[in-house]
Amino acid sequence: HVQLVESGGGSVAAGGSLRLSCAASGYSYGTNCMAWFRQAPGQEREGVATFNTRVLTQFYADSVRGRFTISRDNAEMSVYLQMDSLKPEDSGMYYCAIGVGSWQCPIAPQPYPHWGQGTQVTVS
Repeated sequence: HVQLVESGGGSVAAGGSLRLSCAASGYSYGTNCMAWFRQAPGQEREGVATFNTRVLTQFYADSVRGRFTISRDNAEMSVYLQMDSLKPEDSGMYYCAIGVGSWQCPIAPQPYPHWGQGTQVTVS
């Protein structure tokens, strides 16, 4: 079965950096979209970044573009999120997700069938 395990969250001062990791296993050959989402208390889950492993393209939400970088290690079947210049509004639970998409992976959470358990990020 599909398993996603996130790590790398923590507490950091504003302006600092964190690197999140997500180890994926058990997914089907057709899976081509890997994504990071976040959810703050009382807020809806929002897309942060996506990576299309078929065409090697990335997409970022406007709120993080230029500060966050999504990448993938094909050999380790992992996806990463490098977060720089962190702001307090970046705080929340961060989740990785995988699924199948077209040439552009969806930034909304609904199309993704597989999710990790989440890792907490707190920026103060």
